[in-house]
Amino acid sequence: MFQIVEKKLSLRFPLRQHLHALTCQIPTSLERHNQVYRLANPERNWQTIESVMRLAIAGHGNLKKANFLFFPESTLPLNHLRDALDLIDVMHPNTVTIIGLGPINLGDYKGLLQCFAADNQETLDSVLEDINTGDVETLPVNCCMVAVKEDDGRLRVFFEAKSHPFVGEENLDSDHYLYRGKIFPLFRCQPSCFNFMALICIDYAYRDLYQSNINVIIEKANQLFFETRQRLDLLAVIECNPKPEHSAFGDVANGFYGEYLARTPGVSDTVTLFCNCSDETLCAGSPPGANFGHSSVLIHKNHKLKPIDRAEYSTDDFAGRPVCRLRFGAATRLYYFSLPFFHELDPRATRTPIKVHAVFRADQGHWIRLSSDELTGETRVPEVSSPKASRKIFSIEEGASANTRAVARSHKK
Repeated sequence: MFQIVEKKLSLRFPLRQHLHALTCQIPTSLERHNQVYRLANPERNWQTIESVMRLAIAGHGNLKKANFLFFPESTLPLNHLRDALDLIDVMHPNTVTIIGLGPINLGDYKGLLQCFAADNQETLDSVLEDINTGDVETLPVNCCMVAVKEDDGRLRVFFEAKSHPFVGEENLDSDHYLYRGKIFPLFRCQPSCFNFMALICIDYAYRDLYQSNINVIIEKANQLFFETRQRLDLLAVIECNPKPEHSAFGDVANGFYGEYLARTPGVSDTVTLFCNCSDETLCAGSPPGANFGHSSVLIHKNHKLKPIDRAEYSTDDFAGRPVCRLRFGAATRLYYFSLPFFHELDPRATRTPIKVHAVFRADQGHWIRLSSDELTGETRVPEVSSPKASRKIFSIEEGASANTRAVARSHKK
């Protein structure tokens, strides 16, 4: 049901430096039409995506260091795919962009795979086999694109389809039942020795009677560790999720990091990033009390992070689980932060493995960087509910100003 194929990328990340990620918590709008979903306002979606990409291309401040751009599920209109690729091709080398495409059908998906067959041969073969065995080309597909600007400037484009629908995408009519993807790339970057994967929302939590998606990833990462002493460094999950903190997601994180039944060295230092749509998202059929937003970053509890609670983000242990979570707010925001490069960190050093460098808000088609005062807001240290809660993971500060660092030091005291 879930096959991982290795894809080698030529990416040269800076030595002895953290990687930088821009997580784009932007809104989308989905409506039902003839039993399937479609983008309600595709042009507005594209204007938002274009503005973010142009911000990254301009690279003001340290944005020029961005290595990863993450967009939510179901955002990019298919008719603007080429426009998006043209902008990605202008970005500096060694940049990875992960973005969810708006709903398409299996025929369109096959066409995309054929256009980029050199990088998607296994996925294309799987789709052609499914079509030949009876899957019709009108089946809806929820997919994402991973576009990579390699070190030599070459642009490579990969696609993967969601393996299981959320409740709004399940129908009694077989012609409208969501197509299930079966091939998922594991990207292995050389010479930087960095490995990452991408999933679409419920694929993170999906299992059947015989197999669990996340367990397949753990087994592959363990194989990678025992054969090469490399790990899965990053697992990116893009979402359009009205319940980003559903217990099912927490339970999977519990098993992923908990090592309850077996040692899992391949994922013990994995950073899990959830990029969700913002609270301005409209999705037909969403449950009552839908609460989009709250993108987050998870990492194993062994990496220390001090307690912090601010207007734009906070830290916690995800309700007592063996993780530390950097949890963002629900509003439309761009979050720019560093990702730790664990195998290059000296455990004796005092440098913080992750920093929140900037937060941007939308303002009439532009992105405005929040000031230090806006970021600081009304700060308070969250209550410690148990002795374990004080064992936090990586320390977070904005490196932007001395005032912000002073606030952080006061909390440390």
